Amino acid sequence: MSIDEIIEFLDGLGGVLTLRPAPGDGSPEVSWGDTFFYYAPDGEVPATTQPFATIVTKDYPGDERSRLNRPDTFRLNLFAGTDAFVGRTGLRPRDATTSEVDPSVADTVMPHPVYGTLGWLAVVNPGSRTEPAIRELLGSAHHLARSGYGRRAQPRQQ
Repeated sequence: MSIDEIIEFLDGLGGVLTLRPAPGDGSPEVSWGDTFFYYAPDGEVPATTQPFATIVTKDYPGDERSRLNRPDTFRLNLFAGTDAFVGRTGLRPRDATTSEVDPSVADTVMPHPVYGTLGWLAVVNPGSRTEPAIRELLGSAHHLARSGYGRRAQPRQQ
């Protein structure tokens, strides 16, 4: 799957705000060229939540093991939640640091090399082997984000 195919798929799920930081928009330079996906049907970046998926196109400080600085390389990251994480990796998120997976291997669903312990999965250069899983996992991540948005939008009972 290309970056554009992932963006198109997520846009089709509804209520997705896609951010693509670039020079001059006030975003940190390290984020330029990457893509962030929020569930935000009102079109506003949620103040109290993180994106439910991201696409990164370069190594970030402390996250160089995926070797994203290689030509034509990117990584899709998504929040899977505990059940999907265990189902895809056989590990509980808290045990993801024990994963023996090389985070630079392409077209493989794996614990995120930094945020795996928080229930995030990652795929470097997703391809035909992981496309069905990615579509399913992105749908689930969108559902989790939409559910969280609904809980936050409800007035608090006293």
